[in-house]
Amino acid sequence: MKLIADSGSTKIEWCVLDNGKVVKQVLTEGINAVLLTEEEIALTIGQQLVPHVAGLSIDEIYYYGAGCLFESICNNVRKALAGNIPSARKIVVESDMLAAARAVCGDDPGIVCILGTGSNSCYYDGNNIVDNVPSLGYILGDEGSGAVLGKMLVGDALKRQMPQQLVDKFMAQYGLTPQLIIENVYRKPGANRFLASLSPFLAENIEEPSVHRLVLNAFKAFFVRNVENYNGYKDTPVHFVGSIAVCYREVIEEAAKALYINIGKIVKSPMEGLVEYHSK
Repeated sequence: MKLIADSGSTKIEWCVLDNGKVVKQVLTEGINAVLLTEEEIALTIGQQLVPHVAGLSIDEIYYYGAGCLFESICNNVRKALAGNIPSARKIVVESDMLAAARAVCGDDPGIVCILGTGSNSCYYDGNNIVDNVPSLGYILGDEGSGAVLGKMLVGDALKRQMPQQLVDKFMAQYGLTPQLIIENVYRKPGANRFLASLSPFLAENIEEPSVHRLVLNAFKAFFVRNVENYNGYKDTPVHFVGSIAVCYREVIEEAAKALYINIGKIVKSPMEGLVEYHSK
């Protein structure tokens, strides 16, 4: 049996395969391997996953996770998994970016993008990630992400770039004032999550010209500052994974068309593609 994990900071989707067939799916609390020790990772796995897979003869584990960027971090996850699932003879720990690439490209080359609270991208040659424009987070980068869309929304609302009626609607819907926005962005932790939580307002009001323009410019900036840095980007399909990508599919396609970029797959989660990839 194979155990596949798609791990984010908020949740982990686990899937057990037996001869290519899904026999069990489990959802647990997320793990960001950069922020947790081996012991903390092991505790989460032991408490939340092990009771659901006890008795299953798992031979191989493929774990794709947020924060799995360096060998020392991957090793912590590997040891935490080994301690909890001793039957596994093979444990592979990789980044969530590689999960996205394998899910939408399989063995074919492509440019792969993740759009969620943050954003990221890479060039995948069909086997490995061979180029990666750094995402840099929502202050320096993360173009097209939920956090940056929220940041742009707040900026335009407070800078009078939107009709006052729309600004009033936004403030009332989220119970905000300029003072509360400043406090949440500059004085409280998790500003990126706060800003991302506001971005659904854009999707709900996408027919408003000022909103459509904001979102379209955001995705054009994503393409220009990320995708256009990869060699051969005009001749390579650009795939997307993530909730933001699915939500704004039409605007992403509009931005891509304006820049002569070829859009490939757009999926919310990589798990279905990972199941197919690891069933071969």
